Amino acid sequence: MQKFGIYTLANDAVYDQLVALLNSIEKNVSSDIPICIIPYNEQLDLVKQEIKSRKNVTLFENYDAIKLWDDFVNEVWEAHPRAKDSKLTRPGWYKGFVHRKFAAFDGDFEKFVFYDADSLAMKPIDDIVDKLDKYDLVFNDWEHAKPRGVTEVNLDSVEKGTQLTEADLRPKLHCDSFFGSKKLLFGAKELTSLKERLIEKCEIEWVRGSSWWSSSGLFTYMTLYGDIPMFNFSLSPNGEDRVGNCANADPFVNIDNVLYNKEGLKAIHRIHYMSYSSIDFARLCKGEDVDIRYKDEFLHYRFLNQPEQKPKQLKPASIVVKTNRYIKKAVNKITKAIA
Repeated sequence: MQKFGIYTLANDAVYDQLVALLNSIEKNVSSDIPICIIPYNEQLDLVKQEIKSRKNVTLFENYDAIKLWDDFVNEVWEAHPRAKDSKLTRPGWYKGFVHRKFAAFDGDFEKFVFYDADSLAMKPIDDIVDKLDKYDLVFNDWEHAKPRGVTEVNLDSVEKGTQLTEADLRPKLHCDSFFGSKKLLFGAKELTSLKERLIEKCEIEWVRGSSWWSSSGLFTYMTLYGDIPMFNFSLSPNGEDRVGNCANADPFVNIDNVLYNKEGLKAIHRIHYMSYSSIDFARLCKGEDVDIRYKDEFLHYRFLNQPEQKPKQLKPASIVVKTNRYIKKAVNKITKAIA
């Protein structure tokens, strides 16, 4: 067992993002921290090839742990009322494997930090490691600040079921795209207890209908009960800790390809390219001028070790290409609706 490491979740579909993340960790965090890639699915040819080229990167191979989380998540989501609605348009991530990131709790690292693959690391994580001496979960996100009507768990339902107030619940709301934690914080015993509440007591309904099948919503639910010590840098009394992270929302300043919060030039832990598809990044890396904020920073880290392969110039897709994509997307949508 290793004392500390980094996890991410990936497959070949996010290869370009994975390479960029690994390069950013090596450059801005450390080149010595072991990194373990949890397989999203079996499409791993490019991922395995990349692993061979890096001394400190391995593939997560505890498939018993992966199955444990697959079974848990699928069982509880099948109990959600929306799962029984045959007329429902399923979200794109329906029955996906984003939840496999939680297999990190069964991995080899005693303490760890998890990064979503669609992220770039921007600074060392010593402060997170230090917090894990006192806390079991460490976050840096702004889920707690979402308007009441769009939080991923329904606050009305949770308040009625737990007798907790909104003020009690707000600090417990968090994302799952970036977090530090410890091995076996959620083991088989804890999952059995959670499953009983979620299914038999119908608490799966607390996860808001509009965001169901959300790994983030489920993760928040998992931390509602008990007194799990948690710390969120965005709730820190130290203003220097409270920074943004979203590529499509927050303004950052680039200094030598490291991003800082525009207000006060505070260093950020990572930039998260949420809401952008892996297809967009693949096209960007082939030289297409895709509408992605902070795309220059992404390309810098994607081709950090292969600068000769970096696109010399970005060009917009032609009208013909855009039309063909639109037609293909429409056909796929119609086919899916018929099916």
